[in-house]
Amino acid sequence: MKKLVTALAALTISSTALAQPTFESPSPTAGSGTSETANQMADKAMYKPIEYSNAAKKGPALVVIPGEVKSNNANFTQKFGPNNIADYAELELGKANFKILERSDMGPLLNEFQLAYTMGDPQAARKILQKGKFKTTKWVVKFDILKAEQVAQASSGFDGQAVGALISIFGGGRGGAAGGVVAGSVQTGESSGVWIIGMRYKIIDANTTEQVATGYSEEKMELGAKSTSILGISSGESGGLTLDSMVQRLVQKTVWEIDSKHK
Repeated sequence: MKKLVTALAALTISSTALAQPTFESPSPTAGSGTSETANQMADKAMYKPIEYSNAAKKGPALVVIPGEVKSNNANFTQKFGPNNIADYAELELGKANFKILERSDMGPLLNEFQLAYTMGDPQAARKILQKGKFKTTKWVVKFDILKAEQVAQASSGFDGQAVGALISIFGGGRGGAAGGVVAGSVQTGESSGVWIIGMRYKIIDANTTEQVATGYSEEKMELGAKSTSILGISSGESGGLTLDSMVQRLVQKTVWEIDSKHK
């Protein structure tokens, strides 16, 4: 019996040790109504791994080279560069069971390597591929942002001051005055903005620098805010998907297509 208890205790400790760590929020509003609302919105924006349909099949060895960000939107170009997108792409392609040759392992060869494929120079490409681990490279993959722009914006609101004044005039007496104060204090507002972000991928034959496949995908990103104020008591909510999450989701969509159609 004693041995059984010891074994169960050891199993419990082992299970606890293997459990994924969880963390508590240090925010002073943690657990409040506003905290729950904000966390529910944040949960929708968190990273969600996807199941790649062809992940059981091993993909060819490839290198992800930094693509281009062709958007003229300053907010996007200040936040994102080609390396950010390539990092996300390496992560997702690895999950889809492709063999990734890390750009960091290329060292000073990276610029030369990227130039060879950007310019479509097969001789320069072959020269690089003859070195070490790059001999196994079959594909060079490139992800470009072609579009990042706000395409729509809408807002609405209600100001109760005019209604409050009419109630005070026509309501009469103390009741009308009180009703006018309440109605006049009501302020509501709501606004939404929608962006469209588009990503293209290219698969290039590592030896010939010829294009093997290409694809394009777009996603909408909505940002919104709303607020209400009555008798000095106000509430508000704002949020939406971040640019980081939007780019990562587009990478997931394009990698899913590469995995299912071109592996």
